[in-house]
Amino acid sequence: MPDHNPAVEAAIEGELSLLDAEVRRSAERLGALLHPGFREFGSSGRVWDRASMLAHLTTTTAPGSRPITATRMKGAQLAPDLVHITFDTEADDGRLVHRSSLWWRTAEGWRLYFHQGTPFSAEPEDAG
Repeated sequence: MPDHNPAVEAAIEGELSLLDAEVRRSAERLGALLHPGFREFGSSGRVWDRASMLAHLTTTTAPGSRPITATRMKGAQLAPDLVHITFDTEADDGRLVHRSSLWWRTAEGWRLYFHQGTPFSAEPEDAG
């Protein structure tokens, strides 16, 4: 059984919140989860900063959208104030993405500092 780790649990809670459509539509709620220095290497290949991510998600997330499905979520505490989360997502259109996030504890709480998404297919993974 895994050890209870409050830092990892807090980062996972934040990550799950980011997958919720109502959070994604709210600049205030979304902004509270993104670190001021946030960057993302998106699954599309685009590089996002905090401002562009806030603008994109708050204007493109449809009301009543279902949360994004996440599987295989796990985390590791890398330092007292740094947690690494990995997981997979499946979008409504069936698109699969491996995801990796770094959560940094600040005076305001745990905030997403860096995120990367890498598309993959449902075919068996190559061992190499």
